[in-house]
Amino acid sequence: MPTPLETRKDTVQEVVESGATHVGRIATIITGAVRDVARELGDWATDVFEMREASQLAQADRQAEVAERGADAESAGPAEGDRP
Repeated sequence: MPTPLETRKDTVQEVVESGATHVGRIATIITGAVRDVARELGDWATDVFEMREASQLAQADRQAEVAERGADAESAGPAEGDRP
């Protein structure tokens, strides 16, 4: 029959082993969560950069179109009603 000291030692050993196992599982969960959050933030940042680039391209297209219309109007000369 085990002595009270051996029983306590076995109990402490089981508690420590169980604790280590659970801490390891919790660490794995946290690591996965941090990884997933980092991935989502990266995807969001990529979306923001793509939207900004698309906006800049649209603005450049708009400015080119306005400049083209202005050049067409100047090359056509004054309209009939514009002469003094």
